[in-house]
Amino acid sequence: MVTSKQPATVPTDVSVDDFLAGVSDERRRGDAERLRAILSEVTGEPAVMWGPSIVGFGSYRYTYTSGRTNDWPLAGFSPRKQHLVVYLVGGFEERHASVLARLGPHRTGKGCLYLKRLDNVDESALRELIDRTVRVHKGVDRATDRGQQR
Repeated sequence: MVTSKQPATVPTDVSVDDFLAGVSDERRRGDAERLRAILSEVTGEPAVMWGPSIVGFGSYRYTYTSGRTNDWPLAGFSPRKQHLVVYLVGGFEERHASVLARLGPHRTGKGCLYLKRLDNVDESALRELIDRTVRVHKGVDRATDRGQQR
């Protein structure tokens, strides 16, 4: 018998307001509320819970190398204990190196941007990273920092 693996991270009916209100650290909660507003403004999409801990905005369909497809937020974040994790387009570290250089203190991982405090980063650089991610996910931007069209 063949079973298809269902993705664990899908849109839910859980209230984003309730989820964010449950963030125990007051500073992290404030940063999460601010990040929610930034992502909503940049994406033009409402916040929706994806799984138990990701606040996502919009969605796009992607295909794994195996051919399996899945939906994922255009952009999203999770207010974790140690960091705010912002989910961006894979390879953004190379694709948008000059923007990251302006951002301020951060760490990166595969498609993830880790921020300790929102007050410590350049908000315009963060907005640019989010905007470029959304454009790539919508298929309207394949630009790099090498002066190609944005």
